[in-house]
Amino acid sequence: MARKESITKDMLINAAFTLLCEEGAEQVTARKLAAKANCSTQPIFRIYKNMDELLEELFAKACDFFQEYCGRFEKKTVAPFVHLGNIYIRFAAEHKNLFEFIFLSTERFGRSMYDLVNGSEGYVGKEIQSAALHGCQNPSELFMKMWIFIHGAACMTLTGDYDLSEDETVQMIKECYHSFR
Repeated sequence: MARKESITKDMLINAAFTLLCEEGAEQVTARKLAAKANCSTQPIFRIYKNMDELLEELFAKACDFFQEYCGRFEKKTVAPFVHLGNIYIRFAAEHKNLFEFIFLSTERFGRSMYDLVNGSEGYVGKEIQSAALHGCQNPSELFMKMWIFIHGAACMTLTGDYDLSEDETVQMIKECYHSFR
């Protein structure tokens, strides 16, 4: 009689996600994952052909987490890019390891930065449409200018160089929107 498999794919990816959140992507190794999942490395390589396959699934899980995170916040302003920008900066501050893995990694498994931020809900597309409805002549160009600013601010949270409150952040993004517009 064959032995029942006690370590599942879900258990491994959840343990890998916990490891990613706690220690960062560079620490998601077979040995550390096995320790976190309370197993040997054998189940990892029985389920995944290699660590790259696991990392790709982990990346998708991290992206889903970011999209769920974005969906939790009620939009409090009508100025385009302000809500999304604030959420993005807040995500970087609250989930540094996930932010680095998703948005600062050179390996994005075929997804562009636009795809990652836009997500299945079309967040960026909606903001670009809103900018056009607010009279912006070139909303895609405005998005690029805004995103360079927003991404820079988010990256500054990783080094501790960004310490503005949420209200200050919202005000600053609004001011950028009006000056870039």
